[in-house]
Amino acid sequence: MIWHWVKMLVICIPFVVILKAFIFIPVEVTGKSMSPTLKENDFVIMENFSEIDRFDIIVFTAPDGNTYIKRVIGLPGDRIEYEKDQLYVNGKPVEEPFLKDVKKKKNEYVFTTDLDTKELIGQEKIPKDQYFVLGDNRRLSKDSRSFGTVKSTAIQGKAQIVYYPIFHSKIVK
Repeated sequence: MIWHWVKMLVICIPFVVILKAFIFIPVEVTGKSMSPTLKENDFVIMENFSEIDRFDIIVFTAPDGNTYIKRVIGLPGDRIEYEKDQLYVNGKPVEEPFLKDVKKKKNEYVFTTDLDTKELIGQEKIPKDQYFVLGDNRRLSKDSRSFGTVKSTAIQGKAQIVYYPIFHSKIVK
């Protein structure tokens, strides 16, 4: 009986270590730039094997060397514009459902300042293998408006699940 448990541990421990180190990686949220979606001191599980899509929340290393968690707004080849709080991707309006509750509360002023990729990054479209990211708390977020686009090589992974604190556990959207 004991030999059975020893064999199970010998098999399972390396498997768990590999999963935790390379596939499902815990990350702590610092700051308030992703509020209300992610709160300061939340812990998320990040994975680094799936494709990046619009509105995914990613973890990356910025040019200043800091690690950030932000939402992907623009993909390679996109032209991004905001006008009067409306997102336009390649000239077409796109809804941001994750901001609906925030905008309702703060409708007395503009939540996302007007911007255009040409003004911000000096190019009409987001370059190949780069992404335009913003925090959900647009007024308090250091993001692509301040440091430019994020190269795909700087992306560590996608946040998938908030697992701590338990009362805030959820699948990240």
